[in-house]
Amino acid sequence: MSRAEKLWERLVRAALSRERTGDDAYGQHVGGIAGNVPSALAKNRDIDEILRVADEIQDDDPNISRILCEHAYSLSQNLDPNSEGRGVLQFKTGLMSVIKQKLAKREVGTIDRSQDVARLQEFYKRYRERHNVDKLREEEMKLRESGAFSRDLGELERKTVKRKRIFATLKVLGTVLEQLSEEIPDELKRVMDSDSAYTEDLIAYNIIPLDASSSTNAIVSFPEVQAAVSALKYFSGLPELPRGNFIPPTRNASMFDFLQYTFRFQKDNVANQHEHIVHLLANEQSRLGIPDEVVPKLDEAAVQAVFLKSLENYINWCNYLCMQPVWGSLVAVSNEKKLLYVSLYFLIWGEASNIRFLPECLCYIFHHMAREMDEILRQQIAQPANSCIYDSKDGVSFLDNVILPLYDIVSAEAANNDNGKAPHSSWRNYDDFNEYFWSLHCFELSWPWRTTSSFFQKPQPRSKRMLMSGSRHQGKTSFVEHRTFFHLYHSFHRLWIFLFMMFQGLTIIAFNNGNLDAKTLREVLSLGPTFVVMKFVESVLDIFMMYGAYSTTRHLAVSRIFLRFVWFSLASVFITFLYIKALQEESKRNANSVVFRLYVIVIGIYAGVQIFISFLMRIPACHRLTNQCDRWPLIRFVKWMRQERHYVGRGMYEKSSDFIKYMLFWLVILGAKFSFAYFLQIKPLVKPTRDIIKETGIQYSWHDFVSKNNHNALTVVSVWAPVVAIYLLDIYVFYTVVSAIWGFLLGARDRLGEIRSLEALHKLFEQFPGAFMDTLHVPLPNRSSRQSPPQDVENNRVDAARFAPFWNEIIRNLREEDYITNFEKELLLMPRNSGDLPLVQWPLFLLASKIFLARDIAVESKDTQDELWDRICRDEYMMYAVQECYYAIKLILTEILDDVGRKWVERIYIDINESITKRSITTDLRLNKLPLVISRVTALMGILRETETPELERGAVRAVQDLYDVMRLDVLSINMREHYDTWSLLAKARDEGHLFEKLKWPKNTDLKMQVKRLYSLLTIKESASSVPKNLEAQRRLQFFTNSLFMKMPRAKPVREMLSFSVFTPYYSEVVLYSMAELLKKNEDGISILFYLQKIYPDEWKNFLTRIGRDENTLESELYDSPSDVLELRFWASYRGQTLARTVRGMMYYRKALMLQTYLERTTAGDLEAAMSCDEVTDTHGFELFPEARAQADLKFTYVVTCQIYGKQKEEQKPEAADIALLMQRNEALRVAFIEDVETLKEGKVNTEYYSKLVKADINGKDKEIYSVKLPGNPKLGEGKPENQNHAIIFTRGSAVQTIDMNQDNYFEEALKMRNLLEEFHSDHGLRPPTILGVREHVFTGSVSSLASFMSNQETSFVTLGQRVLANPLKVRMHYGHPDVFDRIFHITRGGISKASRVINISEDIFSGFNSTLRQGNVTHHEYIQVGKGRDVGLNQIALFEGKVSGGNGEQVLSRDVYRLGQLFDFFRMMSFYFTTVGYYFCTMLTVLTVYAFLYGKTYLALSGVGETIVERARITKNTALSAAMNTQFLFQIGIFTAVPMVLGFILEQGFLRAIVSFVTMQFQLCTVFFTFSLGTRTHYFGRTILHGGARYQATGRGFVVRHIKFSENYRLYSRSHFVKALEVVLLLIVFLAYGYNEGGALSYILLSISSWFMALSWLFAPYLFNPSGFEWQKVVEDFRDWTNWLLYRGGIGVKGEESWEAWWEEELAHMRSLGSRIAETILSLRFFIFQYGIVYKLNVKGTSTSLTIYGLSWIVLAVIILLFKVFTFSQKISVNFQLLLRFIQGVALLMALAGLAVAVILTDLSLPDIFASMLAFIPTGWGILSIAAAWKPVMKKLGLWKSVRSIARLYDAGMGMVIFVPIAFFSWFPFVSTFQTRLMFNQAFSRGLEISLILAGNNPNTGI
Repeated sequence: MSRAEKLWERLVRAALSRERTGDDAYGQHVGGIAGNVPSALAKNRDIDEILRVADEIQDDDPNISRILCEHAYSLSQNLDPNSEGRGVLQFKTGLMSVIKQKLAKREVGTIDRSQDVARLQEFYKRYRERHNVDKLREEEMKLRESGAFSRDLGELERKTVKRKRIFATLKVLGTVLEQLSEEIPDELKRVMDSDSAYTEDLIAYNIIPLDASSSTNAIVSFPEVQAAVSALKYFSGLPELPRGNFIPPTRNASMFDFLQYTFRFQKDNVANQHEHIVHLLANEQSRLGIPDEVVPKLDEAAVQAVFLKSLENYINWCNYLCMQPVWGSLVAVSNEKKLLYVSLYFLIWGEASNIRFLPECLCYIFHHMAREMDEILRQQIAQPANSCIYDSKDGVSFLDNVILPLYDIVSAEAANNDNGKAPHSSWRNYDDFNEYFWSLHCFELSWPWRTTSSFFQKPQPRSKRMLMSGSRHQGKTSFVEHRTFFHLYHSFHRLWIFLFMMFQGLTIIAFNNGNLDAKTLREVLSLGPTFVVMKFVESVLDIFMMYGAYSTTRHLAVSRIFLRFVWFSLASVFITFLYIKALQEESKRNANSVVFRLYVIVIGIYAGVQIFISFLMRIPACHRLTNQCDRWPLIRFVKWMRQERHYVGRGMYEKSSDFIKYMLFWLVILGAKFSFAYFLQIKPLVKPTRDIIKETGIQYSWHDFVSKNNHNALTVVSVWAPVVAIYLLDIYVFYTVVSAIWGFLLGARDRLGEIRSLEALHKLFEQFPGAFMDTLHVPLPNRSSRQSPPQDVENNRVDAARFAPFWNEIIRNLREEDYITNFEKELLLMPRNSGDLPLVQWPLFLLASKIFLARDIAVESKDTQDELWDRICRDEYMMYAVQECYYAIKLILTEILDDVGRKWVERIYIDINESITKRSITTDLRLNKLPLVISRVTALMGILRETETPELERGAVRAVQDLYDVMRLDVLSINMREHYDTWSLLAKARDEGHLFEKLKWPKNTDLKMQVKRLYSLLTIKESASSVPKNLEAQRRLQFFTNSLFMKMPRAKPVREMLSFSVFTPYYSEVVLYSMAELLKKNEDGISILFYLQKIYPDEWKNFLTRIGRDENTLESELYDSPSDVLELRFWASYRGQTLARTVRGMMYYRKALMLQTYLERTTAGDLEAAMSCDEVTDTHGFELFPEARAQADLKFTYVVTCQIYGKQKEEQKPEAADIALLMQRNEALRVAFIEDVETLKEGKVNTEYYSKLVKADINGKDKEIYSVKLPGNPKLGEGKPENQNHAIIFTRGSAVQTIDMNQDNYFEEALKMRNLLEEFHSDHGLRPPTILGVREHVFTGSVSSLASFMSNQETSFVTLGQRVLANPLKVRMHYGHPDVFDRIFHITRGGISKASRVINISEDIFSGFNSTLRQGNVTHHEYIQVGKGRDVGLNQIALFEGKVSGGNGEQVLSRDVYRLGQLFDFFRMMSFYFTTVGYYFCTMLTVLTVYAFLYGKTYLALSGVGETIVERARITKNTALSAAMNTQFLFQIGIFTAVPMVLGFILEQGFLRAIVSFVTMQFQLCTVFFTFSLGTRTHYFGRTILHGGARYQATGRGFVVRHIKFSENYRLYSRSHFVKALEVVLLLIVFLAYGYNEGGALSYILLSISSWFMALSWLFAPYLFNPSGFEWQKVVEDFRDWTNWLLYRGGIGVKGEESWEAWWEEELAHMRSLGSRIAETILSLRFFIFQYGIVYKLNVKGTSTSLTIYGLSWIVLAVIILLFKVFTFSQKISVNFQLLLRFIQGVALLMALAGLAVAVILTDLSLPDIFASMLAFIPTGWGILSIAAAWKPVMKKLGLWKSVRSIARLYDAGMGMVIFVPIAFFSWFPFVSTFQTRLMFNQAFSRGLEISLILAGNNPNTGI
């Protein structure tokens, strides 16, 4: 063999035998050649199993292993003989190499392959004998029959797993035998058949084993499951199936077999939906609470509920189109027929792939297929449907004939969007396709599809379309997403009309000095023309906005648009004409005001009708009445003209009480807003405005074009512009304040924050069991909250006993998560309270040290008994501790002593009780001797808690005797003569030394626990008031216990609760940190593991203790143990934002359900009777209890949709191994993924796509459950929603919780899930909830100060903000995760997100829009919370905010926002606007207000108007005018937006802690951060609407402790912040230089401080919040890196991170359309005002204001640019002219200097003039540059592009230096770096760590 061949074989062998990370779920190491079968061979699932068994038996019998490998090779050869599939050739080559190696290892000699079958048969027998198969079966059956409450559940689990593994191997051996030979001996055949019967539960299934009976899964024994399976069986009304149709012998035929045969659905789709329907029916049946029957039967109510819920959208669609559903009358439809319809619908849905986004298209398909099915049902023998003619080899006829044509056209349109860069108006998205089915025109598509229809017309590819000018393009449907800001007016025109009219009205009143006389009234009536003109503008926009959809939109809708246009055109002309005529009439003397009266009547009638209709529409009864009156043409016409009618958005009204609530809410806001506007904005400007208008003869500094004879209009605009801008945005500020107060009051009402400290937790603990029973426990029949005192104690004991197992499981989970120590765990655990003590036993952390306090009180007391007891009772837990010790000592002594000893105990307790009754305890007992008693009891308990030995037994006897002596001689001072016999008997026995000789050592578990507990009570002297110490443990326990007192629905038994799924999309993020990732050091020498150890020092120690190591162990000592390394990886991953953390958290749902099922397993009738039984409260082994597991699986499913898991497996990525490990550790975890398989089709390689669901099998490998073929690549739109959509078919249940992969969950919160699900059936308004909003806790807040700001901001929104959105505003949407969806509602209406490219980039919120438009209801609930991670570095945060802002920019253009804006009532529309896109628009307005203010001031300064007017005002003592001109503009009214955060702090932390938190944030410069975020949101929101370019930003979710380079920050923030900040700085400098301020420097500072703060924040925040941002060495390296980046030339393949040129090209990529270029040009014109103003301020111009001066300045600028070009002339071009070039450059320099010198000498040009000229030319240059960049194609044609690029590089170099120089300066001072480090990481290292030590430790640069 050649060397190359040897190397190839080694390579292949290494690839095939590469070991996966970790062990399988049962401890076996996973490796070998199995698991490497390429996807192209995946159709034969045997190959993988055969190779696995070959691996397994390699050591037992290499020959058999060789036979199996050869057979696997032959199977792969048969599947792909030419090795054309991806990876097949490598696989075959590798497998052949393995076979050759197996042959080489044999002894020399030829192989007789004819004996292979005999060898295999012999090995089969041997394998059975070696593993004692028959005995194994018997043992398992005995254990299974030994009872459900057996303690051997763990043993049973091990036996079952072992049996399954052995039988899985036997199954493979048997399969290979049958494939190799048909002649198998009869005896062996019988044995194989017998064994195969035991492999039925190895058949892949998801939750319910329908294709094979399973003895190991208790789920099949549930009556509701049996009833559901029975209901779906093949019934007599169905036609017979042809004889050739195969049905597995392991199950009976069902109606799904009929549907599969008729429509040729895929086998796995049928299996998936069969289980889905069974699951739905079983859960619906269980909720009815029907008693179990001998033969379970499905109730008609369950069928009806599932039928109506599943087909509700179809029924609504039929009603909308005014046609009958396919079944006609529902009354006549049988249960079987209903189930048949439901099954057909879900089979269509399950195979529809991307068409699931078109819910009404699915209704159309279902309508026709159901009609076909009805035709076939009339026949005797089933026939294939005409629409699904079987012409496919793969049996996917439905997919090919029905779905594929639709997919092809959707895919063609999606391909035409140019990866999201094409205008939305040029291609059809999902909504366009779906809305085609909202009219009867859709029936033109016929059935089967008429593919010649224009609907199926594919667009020309964009490249071809540009060449073919006359190419046809199918138009949009009913809406066009044009990219323009006019959408804001178009969607929310009522708001803008209202604000404009109010401003006009208030201004009119103000200018009439507040007099409401006839004149004012006449002027106010000018609002009439304003209204109709603005409505006319809206109707014009209607016409323009529909451009691109006229050809495909319904003619009725188009008619409405043009009718409204005509109506408002005529109305605006008529009303305006009337008003003008009325005014003219009024101006004449003795005029009769007929026209005016007519005008008033017209306006009054119109307004009255509008108000009347609006009022009626708010009353649900009137709304329903108008719907019934739709048959009247006039009513229908009026409604149609008033509001457009679509399938969605009908009936958008709320209950009258809800309407009144949110109306009053807005009336308060509007009242405050307009009062502020009138008294503080408009009224103060009235007099100054009049004075400015009157001013004449103003001398302008510059050449004036426009200001002559126009009453100083520009000056008025300068003064009023900021006021108008504030007027438009301050309504959001008022909304913020009012909503914060309302949210605070709501939270207080809901009892949030009542337990906010450990002190409160301790104080209220005794109320927790009762509160728990009232909320989280199922109602007990005999339990009442009001009992008489004796019953009350017993009731409390019952409550405590029921509460204890749940509380203890919470504590154990906290320990497993390493939040508490072992000692804290023991203190926090609660006794079972199932013993004989007549009191409630509380956890030790409440009672610790209380005995010692009580002892000291008793010893020192001189009080009476009552006074003493009263002092003890002041501390309730001290009282409980004393009582428990008193009773526990009696109980223990009674149990361990003999008869004589018991008499002594009874005697003493009788005497003490008598003393207590007589109130003489202080005289009958010497209480000062109590310490002696306690010491003796402690000694005795210390001995008894150990394991029994003879020596200890003697010690115990002596201890009891000592106790006897102390009691008799030292303590008791009672008269013993009354019971002389007893005492003398005891004294005699004691004297003789045989008193207490026979001790019964505590053997009973309860007694042993009691002994240990008593010992702890008597020995723990330290107070446990700070237990637990960990802040996260404290927070979780406080929230959980607080939530027990909050209002929530009562819990139903697990069997009757709603079932639900959890759904997590995953792409390629971190699953589990590898050791390499944990130990990898960044440039500062910090590794993730080191960082985590320092941030969580207590948790690190707890982890080491948990794995059995000393808490001071170094992590390097763990590396020798693979199990410890794996635990270490999980420990670190559970503290990051990883998939492992999310999976662990979500699997708590299953654990909680298993515990709840286990503890509720007795029937409701005998719950109380069973209280005495230990098993009811004993939770030992609850996770192994079969019924608990089965019930949990029936109610809970977890699907993680790992989109590229198949690809990751193929490429052997570590993520794939980690996902497999998670599946092994979590048996209920399911992973869905997309697998692309290459196949040969007509000689060409064709890629097929499959949606697959896998779970871990018993061998730790993936077990494929379902594989559903897709029509093509499913990723046509946005990635995440497409990922969710492909896997949604694998979810189950009535609800689905969407969870992102950066989330966490907690066991104690999982206990409340069934309560939350009951909210779907609670009263939340007019409609039942369709989305349940859930509170989030942001767990990344402790990482850094930035993370803390983000966490607080997010927490404020997801708690207080969403609380108000849900109640009273009724506009809460879906803002991401972790909301719970009504699953059936949403999957039948388009899914849980929208996926159209770019427009749906914020995919989550569109599901909220869709739900609301389809008459859903979104609520919010705060008694349950889910953890969530957030971005922690400034760049991550900026990218995230950029993505969200861009997403909101796209929302502005969307049809969903338009329809909600149009169809909500006015107040709800305002709520919606200001909490979605309006928030971002107001943010942008805040920044624009600064620009308006500063440009206004610049105009006044440069024109000279400001100085003239102020001077005249001072002379005439016009203080109002003077004040207006010197307005100290405090634009940062945004300070009020901090109110929600402060009130949220106060509510949940308390007033003092809230103030401390807020002040701390201020010291950490949170204002700088929030001001910087303002710029981020403004930039991305505005740019997206103007130019597009929104895209998904992968922010990364790691720990940001690395230094970000200067160039990286510059690239990210240059255009969004730096350019804008420098523009503000320029404006401020111009105003400083040329503005006139009467108050001098102080006035300027007050006037401009907020603007300076914003500019500096935008410039320096990225460096201020950059780790090591001011470390000198880093700054030096950053400068070197930045200059290299700036000067490196771009080229093909060069990225923006490497070269300035490449980055600059990327920055200009968003300007693609003509509209973008024009908009950019118009915006850039503002930069030319600087030059025009400043040149007239130069000394050199003298007093002249001639236009020539301005012209000369352009010549100077041209000369400067020419000089720049001369000095930057490309040396590559000039290589042959070096000497000439240098000569020209020298001459040019000398001439320039000479010219400058001559100008200084001969003219008035001064040095300040030179600097002023620079101030003038820099903005002009930037303006020219911006315009040139916008028209890049033109510049390239003119050959000027390289010159433009050179100037742009110069500008970026200059801007970089302006920012860099201050950073370099401050870096000289070491204390700045230290201060910055403390500032950034104060939160993260609040437990005593100095980050500077971290940054210095292990840092390779520390020596520099």
